[in-house]
Amino acid sequence: MIQDIVQRQREFFSEGRTIDPEFRLGYLRAMRRAIVDMEDEIADALHEDLGKSSTEAYMTEIGMTLSELSCACRNIRKWSRPARAGSPLAQFPSRSAIIPEPYGTVLIMSPWNYPFLLCISPLISAVAAGNTAIVKPSAYSPAASAVVRKLVGKVFPEEYVAVIEGGRAVNSDLLEQKFDYIFFTGSKAVGKLVMTKAAAHLTPVTLELGGKSPVIVDRTADIAVSATRIVFGKFLNCGQTCVAPDYILVHESIAEKFIGACKDAVRRMYGDKPLESPGYGKIVNRKHFDRLASALAECHQDSVWGGETDAANLKIAPAIIRAGNISRQEDISGTEGTSMMQDEIFGPLMPVLAYSSIGDVIRYIDSRPRPLAAYIFTRDRKLKKMLLKRLRFGGGCVNDTIIHLASERLPFGGVGESGMGQYHGKYGFDTFSHRKSIVHKSLMLDLPMRYQPYTSFKEKLIRIFLK
Repeated sequence: MIQDIVQRQREFFSEGRTIDPEFRLGYLRAMRRAIVDMEDEIADALHEDLGKSSTEAYMTEIGMTLSELSCACRNIRKWSRPARAGSPLAQFPSRSAIIPEPYGTVLIMSPWNYPFLLCISPLISAVAAGNTAIVKPSAYSPAASAVVRKLVGKVFPEEYVAVIEGGRAVNSDLLEQKFDYIFFTGSKAVGKLVMTKAAAHLTPVTLELGGKSPVIVDRTADIAVSATRIVFGKFLNCGQTCVAPDYILVHESIAEKFIGACKDAVRRMYGDKPLESPGYGKIVNRKHFDRLASALAECHQDSVWGGETDAANLKIAPAIIRAGNISRQEDISGTEGTSMMQDEIFGPLMPVLAYSSIGDVIRYIDSRPRPLAAYIFTRDRKLKKMLLKRLRFGGGCVNDTIIHLASERLPFGGVGESGMGQYHGKYGFDTFSHRKSIVHKSLMLDLPMRYQPYTSFKEKLIRIFLK
């Protein structure tokens, strides 16, 4: 079945209809209308899978998808035009151009934590660039997968865009097929497998992975504002966000005030009983609930604030954990070996570590794999400039969290262990396009110096042109 769909998409692509930007634009506009019509159904699916409120569903998934669609519809004609490039003197007379062309048939594999946005956003880029596409949603978010399949089926014929649901066996079958591009969002472990399978066909890939994204809170930071914005970013979607703050590094002189401000922020957002808050989500399934509950159990009870659990409803309340001082190795020896500090948390557990000097912070972050995001809270301009130059990470914010991924004007992606490639807006169009270089050479003049037989005079001319 999968092989048949891939073959039909290849045949459809070879007909050349997707090359026309107007053809693509018509389908993008139809997708926008379908999303607007199905908004309540999409929100209900996100609530069923992740406990998201309708407001959070719109703010973090539906609305961002519509914004991405609007950007593509406004700009697709401009993005699709050949771009002029300069020509070197040695090629005179000529003119050069870069022509964006689609790869062909692409595979988009999406995760469960933002199951609508992370299916449809890369699909928008793939369609805008002129590709046919197969979308594989996560089996961990079945309600959202079903609504994505329904949406895509309403808009596209299967030979243009198809949604294939299923678990590991389906993933394995898909990765055995030859695609022209693979776009994967998910864990590092699966990302390695995707890259291995893609290598067999020399298929280019984009990997959007994750990692332990740090937050640095300098002594000059606004404690109340910093705490509020960090709590928002950390506990949004119950902590199940690839760019969520993973752990907090706060200057020891303000550590206690900062922790107190974080507790106040949690109470303001979710009340005294977060598990009963209608705006607070749930863990996606029992496997991940048990993983997080186990990580929480590894922490010393006196170091944890919050973290109440409700196994029946797969809920874990926001937990703030004092995890020691990185500038005193003996102070963090008990927490460094825990799963919470070794692996990406991907849940509502927020370890807070104090530090004495910024040098300790840099060494601590540098000793770990490069994260997808990093966040710096400071009023010190020199410190901000130094950290942005010194630290290596995919993207981030100064004095806020998460919001960098909400702009189609900024490229989003990781570096090193947190991924490769970028998308959003024009960057997504470029990701799904091959940029073909063309030189248009005039017939009016043909410089003889490049042709044999070569003489010393010709060599002198060549050296003049090419040095």
